[in-house]
Amino acid sequence: MSLNIVVLAKQVPDTRNVGKDAMKEDGTINRAALPAIFNPEDLNALEQALQLKDANPGSTVTLLTMGLPRASEIIREAIYRGADTGIVLTDRTLGGADTLATSYSLAQAVRKMNDFDIILGGRQAIDGDTAQVGPQIAEKLGIPQVTYAEEILELKDGYVIVKRRLEHGVETVKAPLPCVVTVNGSAAECRPRNAQRVMKYKYAVSPSEKEKLSDELKALVEKRPYLNLNEWSAAYVEADPEQIGFAGSPTKVKAIENVVFTAKESRCLENNDDQIEDLIKELIANHTIG
Repeated sequence: MSLNIVVLAKQVPDTRNVGKDAMKEDGTINRAALPAIFNPEDLNALEQALQLKDANPGSTVTLLTMGLPRASEIIREAIYRGADTGIVLTDRTLGGADTLATSYSLAQAVRKMNDFDIILGGRQAIDGDTAQVGPQIAEKLGIPQVTYAEEILELKDGYVIVKRRLEHGVETVKAPLPCVVTVNGSAAECRPRNAQRVMKYKYAVSPSEKEKLSDELKALVEKRPYLNLNEWSAAYVEADPEQIGFAGSPTKVKAIENVVFTAKESRCLENNDDQIEDLIKELIANHTIG
């Protein structure tokens, strides 16, 4: 049984390196000023997709992402690990989107793809932590959803069986296809890059990136169609301008405040058991710990 598998992924700011320029005045993230990485739980989702591909010969895995043109970086990363192709949905009008506008835009892109059996994505992105986009896409497409997935146990006869990892236990559910499945960080880690695929696809580029290549590399990309990544605009997916980007986002940031924690008091201790014991007793007494 061959499957058409879509993986939703996001290029996110590396939250370990957030500085004073992380936010714009309008309350949106200044993505151009931040180091960007593959959203961690989306990598877990990619691994589940690749396992389905391994178990069902002839299947294809397509990565779908929305963001700046540089988001093509995570498409290449997915291809290095085993995905077949990818689409970056990029347009100035998509900027400043909250979860409602983002899910609408991605749902429009999925409709444009038309043929899919299952959509996989991470539970949530580390730059928002809302866990809303996946479920909202399912609602907009009118298909079932399974959240908090830890493992896809079986997929056959038009159904998928999924193990869910919940706060107080494990649940196994069965859902009809097509459906959306969001994957936890507790799921299997994504496999590493394949060296042969890195060599084959290292020059894969989107149209925006292709414009910046040397004439020699442009000729190489034109000669090898598999190196051409897809880049779609809001108009191409027939998105309503009133429902995308900042205009379609009811969530507004009113104010941003940088909070810097400073120590009010410090104390130096010698490498002495008695001093450490006295400090612990003092912290327990004033209810700092314990």
